[in-house]
Amino acid sequence: MKTILTSNQLAITIKRLAHQILENCPDPANTCLIGIQPRGIWLSNRLINEIRAIQPASAMKYGILDITFYRDDVRSELKVANQTEINFSIENKKVILVDDVLYTGRTIRAALDALMDFGRPAQVELCVLIDRRFSRELPIQPDYTGKSIDSILTQKVQVAWAENSEKDEVILF
Repeated sequence: MKTILTSNQLAITIKRLAHQILENCPDPANTCLIGIQPRGIWLSNRLINEIRAIQPASAMKYGILDITFYRDDVRSELKVANQTEINFSIENKKVILVDDVLYTGRTIRAALDALMDFGRPAQVELCVLIDRRFSRELPIQPDYTGKSIDSILTQKVQVAWAENSEKDEVILF
């Protein structure tokens, strides 16, 4: 077991990601931040709060996306769907998808499929807290990365949030 990010490092990383997103979004009113259910919403909630703290008048839209029935492994077992809350149009908008860990890329592929049900965005970017660089099965890369790590297939990354765990931290098992 190895700590990748402590609570303090995680807070700094989220601030940095929020600043990078604002830096690359000159028109926040034309940008949507969308957290991927279930684990991406912990990061996306923190990011949108940080963005609104940095730029209080920010008109950046925020939503959450469930990808349960877009996954390619849903056929093997019964899944319970999460909630999707996108109360705005993504048509011709810049959409930033947010997830905690980028591993094989299959979650992001499913999210892209699900996103198209809400319109055709002008651009889609990806923000992840942890990028497991050498385990990709699909050609998907993040635009915003909290931390890149090298890990082997038998290792697991666990992101713990104070909202659903004892404390904020990222651990490699």
